[in-house]
Amino acid sequence: MKIIVDAFGGDNAPLEIIKGSAIAVKELDTDIILTGKETVIRQVAKDNELSLDRIEIVDCDEVITMEDDPLSVRKTKKNSSMAVGFKLLNEGRGDAFVSCGNSGALCVGATTIAGRIKGIKRTAFAPILPSDDGMFMLIDGGANVDARPEILQQFALMGSVYMEKVMKVANPRVGLANVGVEEHKGNDLYRETFQLLKNSDLNFIGNAEARDIPNGICDVAVCDGFTGNMILKTYEGVAITLMKKIKHMFTDSARGKLAAALTMKELKALKAKFDYSKYGGAPILGSSKPVFKAHGDSKADTLRNAVELSMDYVRSNAIAEISASLTTGE
Repeated sequence: MKIIVDAFGGDNAPLEIIKGSAIAVKELDTDIILTGKETVIRQVAKDNELSLDRIEIVDCDEVITMEDDPLSVRKTKKNSSMAVGFKLLNEGRGDAFVSCGNSGALCVGATTIAGRIKGIKRTAFAPILPSDDGMFMLIDGGANVDARPEILQQFALMGSVYMEKVMKVANPRVGLANVGVEEHKGNDLYRETFQLLKNSDLNFIGNAEARDIPNGICDVAVCDGFTGNMILKTYEGVAITLMKKIKHMFTDSARGKLAAALTMKELKALKAKFDYSKYGGAPILGSSKPVFKAHGDSKADTLRNAVELSMDYVRSNAIAEISASLTTGE
């Protein structure tokens, strides 16, 4: 398998991207194509003694920054590391594309360059997040600030297929993120979506309040991108703040340090359990080809995990399953 990686996307590019790619080659037995400024990539690899074995470099001289207009990926920066990555994906040079870069540009590329699955109205960010008893998908995590009921129904379908085929969750439970569990709760969008999901063949468990989602009430939490991004950022912010407070509690006094020594194993397990970076990022579901948005602040291990999940995405044949489900009306 060959995975295309944007070497200049994200806060820690290109060093951590090259590191992560080298780890992926070694641990996952895959080939990598890095897109970006070849001279810089080779110099960084040399300076940091990183192997470029099984890593092909496709040279391009532009970079899409976080400040760039998302449309730049197909208009003003066609020779950027991201745009070239999409070009290679379309040409069949690689099986999937991974980038830590500008989320809006990546979504535009997944929609207008790679193209949507026939019948899918919108692509969606679908991050996998840790829960009390495992994990769940949040869809949409921010690609579409508004939506229609039939679009949210498609998000539910795509999320259910991905969780079953890629994350190996049997008969995924689909919940509709809402302000209450009662069927009549929410605005028109959510009330109408509730009825569509209720009458679908999905394993719909009803409305899911935000406070219950981290407790594992559902495997797929469905919402519009505005709501989803608010949930996502709050979730990440609370986790970071809580872990910071716990760290201070165990390091600010002699008694705390003693308690930390006695509970170190449990503390490490807790940190690992709620470390969202282990899932690498989010697939952009609805694209006709596997596109994966890695975390913008990805370090090498996170990038490696994103590559692994993109490989699982390819092997799962989830895109074909989504297409078939649309055809059969399931």
